[in-house]
Amino acid sequence: MAKANEHFFYVLKCNDNSYYGGYTTDVTRREAEHNAGIRCKYTKTRRPVKVIHFEKFETRSEATKAEAAFKKLSRKNKDSYLIEREEDSE
Repeated sequence: MAKANEHFFYVLKCNDNSYYGGYTTDVTRREAEHNAGIRCKYTKTRRPVKVIHFEKFETRSEATKAEAAFKKLSRKNKDSYLIEREEDSE
């Protein structure tokens, strides 16, 4: 179970190779909801989906700002963002 004060920005890779960015307090639960077709029209027709990236933030505001910034990126820049974060975590 997630802690009440945890806030995450997450990225899913959909079955059609598109990305979906979102906010949650529980990444595992939210991935399961997406795969069950719950609460998201975009991913409902693009299942299965898989979490490929997530970041933890201190506040909901910080996490939703990261989500909004990601959603504004072009596909090429989203790819670069994810590659950079992957390299940073190694």
